[in-house]
Amino acid sequence: MFNLSLTSKLTVARTGTTSLRATVPEGIVAFLELKEGNKLNWKMEIIDGERVVIVRKVKSNDAIGIALKYMKSQKENDPNE
Repeated sequence: MFNLSLTSKLTVARTGTTSLRATVPEGIVAFLELKEGNKLNWKMEIIDGERVVIVRKVKSNDAIGIALKYMKSQKENDPNE
């Protein structure tokens, strides 16, 4: 099993929001073969009582499915629809 740990520092993404921004370390960029414009999928889990996030590069054909799922959930939550 491959195991490598890298660290990023969080900064404020935009003043007035709770969003944070992190730089993807070069090692992860290389490992996932990331390029500008790629999308990442963030999956939240609790494993043995610990909060864990799994980040995966979205394959180009998966991006459409994720976008459609997001649009559907937004439409279902829109009180004007």
